[in-house]
Amino acid sequence: MAEENPPRSVPEAGKESPAGSPPLADRNYTPPARRSPKLRRNIIILVVVAVVIIGGVFLWRYLNSYESTDDAQADVHLYPVSARVSGYVVKVNVDDNQWIEKGTVLVEIDPKDYEVAVAQAQANLANAEQTAKSLNITVPITSVNTTSQLKFAASGIEDANAGVIAAERQLNAAQSQVEAAEANDVKAQDDLHRYKLLVDKREVSQQIYDQALAAAKSSTATVASAHASESAAQQFVNQARSRLVQADANHQSAETGPQQVSSTRARVQAALADVEQKRALLEQAQLNLGYTKIVAPVNGEVNKTVVVGMNVADGQQLLTVVPLDEVWVTANFKETQLKHMQVGQRAEIHIDSSGRTLKGHVDSIAGATGPLFSLLPPENATGNYVKIVQRIPVKIVLDPGENHDRRLRPGMNVVPDVYLQ
Repeated sequence: MAEENPPRSVPEAGKESPAGSPPLADRNYTPPARRSPKLRRNIIILVVVAVVIIGGVFLWRYLNSYESTDDAQADVHLYPVSARVSGYVVKVNVDDNQWIEKGTVLVEIDPKDYEVAVAQAQANLANAEQTAKSLNITVPITSVNTTSQLKFAASGIEDANAGVIAAERQLNAAQSQVEAAEANDVKAQDDLHRYKLLVDKREVSQQIYDQALAAAKSSTATVASAHASESAAQQFVNQARSRLVQADANHQSAETGPQQVSSTRARVQAALADVEQKRALLEQAQLNLGYTKIVAPVNGEVNKTVVVGMNVADGQQLLTVVPLDEVWVTANFKETQLKHMQVGQRAEIHIDSSGRTLKGHVDSIAGATGPLFSLLPPENATGNYVKIVQRIPVKIVLDPGENHDRRLRPGMNVVPDVYLQ
């Protein structure tokens, strides 16, 4: 049998181990100087991990706190300036890219033709005013005259009626006289015939016969005179009746007086309307004269296409004013970026040309995607439809004073950041 290993004696405390071997307690104990690097390494790893986690959280929150796009540019409303009247250009007061203020006279058209038109319109207006004035004066005169004529015509009818009545009475009297004269003539003729028979028989004297003959001739003359008086009386009656007819016609004519007054007043109204028309023509002529000086509608820089000597037509564009103080940014964000975007959120605009960053805010979000405003909007009702993320125009306006140097020009590329919180 193999010899059993004798039990290893444990040295007592305080006793030294055999020569050349360390003590047992020293072999199981690691000094602090050897433990500290490992501990520091573990602590550093934990700190780094914690910093990375915390930094990742903050980075994630920061990246989700704003939306950005490089599909953006500066925009502005361009103001085309055109001629409102035709004519010959005599003066151009601005150069290309010159800054002008609102109301500045940019172009002048030869005003001579329009000055003549104003003078002619003034003369026509004065003539129309005098015509209306004279017609207005005739209205009361016509009214008074027609009233007087109506009264005179009424009295004329009464006089004519009275004249007819008097003439008819004279005619009746003349007719009675004719009857009496004829009766007397019949008696005288009978007496003459009897006296003729008696004188032939010499029963009466010739003197008596002569008296009877004279009486017969006288009665015959009296009858003729009575008939003449009757004829004259009949003429008087006819004349009186004619005067009555004339008086009645005059009365009917006088009764048209109110219509004549109305007609005169209508002519006055027409003359007044003509005055207003002439006044409007004068105002138009004055406006056309004023349009010969073309002024700037807003502040901005000018781009011109007009030179002295051009004959411009009505409505022809001559200049374009770019209002640099009214520049805004149109940013085409993806539809997936608009989830938390709202009007009023602040924005920062990074300008590619200068590297500057301007401040602004969201003014509005378009009501539709950009392609829908094109001439031929896309039609996706097909069998091979492919979903494409659309972009929505967002209008971003600059805060006051941000573009004070006017270096942000329409059409420049910019990168806006819209902060969602």
